[in-house]
Amino acid sequence: MEPNIFDKVHDVDLKKTMEKSYIDYAMSVIVSRALPDVRDGLKPVQRRVLYSMIELNNGPDKPHRKCARIVGDTMGKYHPHGDSSIYGALVNLAQEWSTRYPLVDGHGNFGSVDGDGAAAMRYTEARLSKISMEMLADINKDTVDFSPNFDETEREPDVLPSRYPNLLVNGTSGIAVGMATNIPPHNLREVIGAVVKIIDNQVEENRETSMEEVLDIIKGPDFPTGATILGKRGIEEAYRTGRGKIRVRAVSDIEAMPNGKSRIIVTELPYMVNKARLIEKIAELVKDKKIDGITDLRDESDRTGMRICIELRRDANANVILNQLLKHTQLQDTFGVIMLALVKNQSGVLEPKVLNLVQMLSYYLEHQKEVVTRRTRYDLNKAEERAHILEGLLIALDNIDEVIHIIRASQNVQVAKAELMSRFGLSDPQSQAIVDMRLRALTGLEREKLENEYKELEMKIAELKAILADEKKLLGVIKEEISIISAKYGDDRRTSIGFDEFDMSMEDLIPDENTIVAMTKLGYIKRMSVDNFKNQNRGGRGIKGMQTIDQDYIEDLMMTTTHHYLMFFTNTGRVYRLKTYMIPEGSRTSRGTAIVNLLQMLPGENITAIIPMKEYDDDKFLFMATRNGMVKKTPMMEYANVRKNGLQAIVLRENDELIEVKATDDTNDIFLVTKKGQCIRFHEKDVRVTGRVSIGVIGMKLNDDDQVVGMQMDSQGPKLLIVSENGMGKRTPIEEFTPQRRGGKGVLCYKITEKTGDIVGAKLVQDDHDLLLITTEGIVIRISVNDISVIGRNTSGVKLMNIDQDSDIIVASIAKVRDDGSKSEGEGLDELDLEDAEDIQETEDSSDINEIPETEE
Repeated sequence: MEPNIFDKVHDVDLKKTMEKSYIDYAMSVIVSRALPDVRDGLKPVQRRVLYSMIELNNGPDKPHRKCARIVGDTMGKYHPHGDSSIYGALVNLAQEWSTRYPLVDGHGNFGSVDGDGAAAMRYTEARLSKISMEMLADINKDTVDFSPNFDETEREPDVLPSRYPNLLVNGTSGIAVGMATNIPPHNLREVIGAVVKIIDNQVEENRETSMEEVLDIIKGPDFPTGATILGKRGIEEAYRTGRGKIRVRAVSDIEAMPNGKSRIIVTELPYMVNKARLIEKIAELVKDKKIDGITDLRDESDRTGMRICIELRRDANANVILNQLLKHTQLQDTFGVIMLALVKNQSGVLEPKVLNLVQMLSYYLEHQKEVVTRRTRYDLNKAEERAHILEGLLIALDNIDEVIHIIRASQNVQVAKAELMSRFGLSDPQSQAIVDMRLRALTGLEREKLENEYKELEMKIAELKAILADEKKLLGVIKEEISIISAKYGDDRRTSIGFDEFDMSMEDLIPDENTIVAMTKLGYIKRMSVDNFKNQNRGGRGIKGMQTIDQDYIEDLMMTTTHHYLMFFTNTGRVYRLKTYMIPEGSRTSRGTAIVNLLQMLPGENITAIIPMKEYDDDKFLFMATRNGMVKKTPMMEYANVRKNGLQAIVLRENDELIEVKATDDTNDIFLVTKKGQCIRFHEKDVRVTGRVSIGVIGMKLNDDDQVVGMQMDSQGPKLLIVSENGMGKRTPIEEFTPQRRGGKGVLCYKITEKTGDIVGAKLVQDDHDLLLITTEGIVIRISVNDISVIGRNTSGVKLMNIDQDSDIIVASIAKVRDDGSKSEGEGLDELDLEDAEDIQETEDSSDINEIPETEE
């Protein structure tokens, strides 16, 4: 008997067998499980779910269908894997916190941002969303290749037509064998804008698109959960190389509560962060005493949006605690970008490839070219077939009597068709259409209809042939269709791009331009563009400058540039520092951001002086004046290293406050003006240099009810401008103030009456300056200094601003602005720091730090 072949023992090399088996498995995971196709951005399971749904006719205009039915169909026809993995993919496509533009419209419990799972598929229902119809559009027009399914009973698409760049728009993440992908979601408008740019460059200028052009349009990822991306360095790296780390931070705000405590409110979390687990982690940190100062922690989220409330102890510094939370929890998270997708190689095999942004968009555009070409070819074939039939029908109608005679005389249809074909030279389909023709086609109206249809078809055929013949026309079609999708489904960005304090490239991306910074009595701050304030005539009413709450008004208003440092001096004599661009921009009437959100101030501290500063110089000094007439001169370099939690700037006596700080070079005369109309002028050499933590010396002796309201240097202008509470003001030449020793009472500089009220501010001005006046109601007026009378010391001046005498409104503060295009001799801001800024627009306060004439060698 022959030995059975299966009884024979085969020797195999285990190493080779394991290698082959493992490599086969790895390739299977890479190509048909974990990684998306660069053309439609879908993994096989997602593609199969969407295709099953369109096969089930489960579109957005039909009722929802049970998910079990969808999963069963997908599993039975196309995806021979576990039902849980298919349902998991379906659920993910329906969650709006997971998918930026959901492709499935779910009905029922599809889980939550707290990490709850969806209900079982027998309970939930789904249908395709409107935007997913764009993924599947024209799939029946031979736009993509189909392959047999696992048992060769059905056919499934290798890729979807994907009429918008889904890979970038919805992003994806997947772990294969030996490689992983993690592509963040993006804003539809931006991505389509970039594709349109690539098309325009090809059509109009016949050139490739550079990475810079694309980066101008696509600002960065746009996560469904919002949040803020810190800096652009990570984004650029990811887009240029295909790999990068993007730091994402929750959106939070520090609110003051009525009982004097403050609370941190979190309204947006980084992408893929589980809210419930985050709250657990914060509670754990408090319990383990790693974070001290949190008294209550609540999740106040509801259907209107997310809100995590973290209440703090009264003496806790909210900024310090927020920084600790950012460090120890997922309130700040890193999104590691790996832009890996499957790309067809020369031999038509899919292989994984790390792509940069421009490559991704180019591969997508290539796919669209193929889809639209194939669709056009399909439409052309259909149109030509129909035109061919119509030609036959029109021939029949022209010879209708003969046609009827042939048909009536024929034994059967075959004979009639053969006779018609030989008599009129028709093709088989044409003769078939004629014998199928109804009698109603003989009416004049029907004949006209056929002729019109034939004409339209001829035009359509010519158009389709033109598209196939000219690639530029083809690109035009793609551009038009994709732009419609952008207009239809596009929305605003949810993720903002903020500043990263450690990212120096951020500063290069921020234009160095003039800006106005306004701060209110209660500590709200914002920056605004200079264009907000136009000139008005003296005596006008002004414009609304800021939306304020009760008893609040603008106290500081200064012009500076976005790249200057702002030094914040507080009533307790401490100093903090920020770059101007880090202050959020606001509109002219917005309230701004609470300063406690920006600086780590101590409880009870408030800002009394803000100084813009370009850079620190060895031979410069900071000159300070306090409310009670003390002055102090300290080398500027002692303030070069301001820590995050501030630095002691001056030691103050009880009931005294720091009111003004200037940068000097030890060559100026100092003017101090009091609210009761006294002014003293002395040379700054009269004040000896003292250290950072000193009290200083007496600058001016004051009467009991008097206090200093302003300090100026003679280099700032030749005339002293003084403004009083009720909107009166004047200019006086500084020659009328004779220099004396410090520590005296000074001379009278303003005649105070009931009509004028006390002095609110004094500035040394040039003729080409403008003046901004702000009332306690937030009304701002901008007038030209030239309009203000020049008169003697012992006078009250003229009306600068129309203020109702019967109301409680008074002028709260003043600031000085230089007109565009003017540049006067010796005015230091232009000469010292901004040599090229011919048209610099500057205020007294921005010149505070820089308005120093160059010292002669």
